[in-house]
Amino acid sequence: MPKTTIIGIDPGTNLLGFGVIDVISGKPVFVDMGVLDLRKEADAYSKLRQIYDTVTEVCKTYHGTEMALESPFYGKNAQVILKLGRAQGAAMIAALEYGITDIHEYAPREAKQAITGNGAASKEQVSVMLRKTLGVDFQPEHLDATDALAIALCHYYNISSPLAKVKGSGGWEKFIKDHPERVNDGGIFIRVPSRFNGINSE
Repeated sequence: MPKTTIIGIDPGTNLLGFGVIDVISGKPVFVDMGVLDLRKEADAYSKLRQIYDTVTEVCKTYHGTEMALESPFYGKNAQVILKLGRAQGAAMIAALEYGITDIHEYAPREAKQAITGNGAASKEQVSVMLRKTLGVDFQPEHLDATDALAIALCHYYNISSPLAKVKGSGGWEKFIKDHPERVNDGGIFIRVPSRFNGINSE
């Protein structure tokens, strides 16, 4: 079975985070994470070029097969949304030109919910759960990259959930036919990770 490598991107025109995980034997394995610091770059278009180049290099280095990006938060003002959209677009084009066509977006709250069970969790709380889940001790300078890693892990949970396999694959009828062991007299039984049922596992 081909290895799945998920690249998570937290797009920004001041700080852009990336996080990479491999899926090995159905389990997420930490690969790398980092931050592109663009705060000293004044030209907006130079920033977009650096984002494109950096994401391209990450894709090439780790042989990415899927990409997950944090979608812009619509509570922010229009100017911020425009900048984030441009950064996101530059990252998407880099992935597409490399050959990654499996690209997904997740809202910040959705990723926090998947990782911690709390959609309003702080960056520090997300970092703690990522440490526990992936068994990696992050350095303080990596805090800005944890959002990107959370997006990658959120995507892993999404594609590995039985509920995700139902979507777009023929519906419940096909799911029941393919998984008769998950049906009993009371109906359908699906084991869902605790991160999806609102329980905070901290």
